[in-house]
Amino acid sequence: MSEADETVLVVVVSFNSGHLLPGLLATLPAALDPVPWRLAVADNGSHDDSVAVVRDLAPEAVVVEMGRNAGYAAGINAAVAAGGACTAVLVLNPDVRLDAGCVPTLLTALREPEVGVAVPLLRDADGVRIDSLRREPSVLRAWADAVIGADRAGRLGGLGETITDEARYREPCDTAWAEGSVQLVDVECWARVGDWDESYFLYSEETDFHLRVGDAGQVVRFVPTARATHLEGDSGVSPRLWPLLTANRVRLARRRQGLAAAWAVWAALVLREATRACLGRPPARAAVRVLLSPRLLRRPAGPEWVA
Repeated sequence: MSEADETVLVVVVSFNSGHLLPGLLATLPAALDPVPWRLAVADNGSHDDSVAVVRDLAPEAVVVEMGRNAGYAAGINAAVAAGGACTAVLVLNPDVRLDAGCVPTLLTALREPEVGVAVPLLRDADGVRIDSLRREPSVLRAWADAVIGADRAGRLGGLGETITDEARYREPCDTAWAEGSVQLVDVECWARVGDWDESYFLYSEETDFHLRVGDAGQVVRFVPTARATHLEGDSGVSPRLWPLLTANRVRLARRRQGLAAAWAVWAALVLREATRACLGRPPARAAVRVLLSPRLLRRPAGPEWVA
């Protein structure tokens, strides 16, 4: 399939993202050229001018006003449903900036046999490479992270979930899942795998989706010659967001590996977060409170987590 035969649907989910959207929208033309594309933005009940910014800067875009904070996965699903026919879906966080030529490079990889998702090399706001590649979550990897730390575990063969070996980021490779701020998904793969799981609300939804891509016999391909910048959110420093990220890891383990594995992952996370809490880290203290509250852990995630 040639680039002229492709149509990429660019999907963005906004939530109080008015200050971020202009920078993202400015990078899209050069990032996608010469591939035909359309833009669909799902707004999760923003209290700022996110919708107005999109309508002003991208009047041709399809805007889906969710009317509430329905979560990241729900926004993605709604934007795809409203965006019309396409051959691939480019899912973007509002706080990313794409390099010129990023999407045609991803498309080339996406058209290789068995590739269902293509992801680029990510840098942070300072230009430092982000460790965006992941191995499949497991009980052993959760405990390795808790006991020796994610960075060290990631360098010890296949022990860690996060791949931290610099050499792995130099060449194209397949990965179990990847940080989901920029990803190009083949529309036929999407149809086979199904929509994103909205029950996660925020965090672990891309893990779940990518693992289901693997279940369907396709792969997530890392393409280091396609590049983007992720300014990154505050999940690691926010007492509002870090507990949700932590709790969803237990939910994912329960769904993928069963109850016994979920309890083992839960124990590893309690150890890790309690250790960090003892060092005076507020996000870790908040995570411990969630992990030790069965009612909160069982309750489906919702907007109250990020209010």
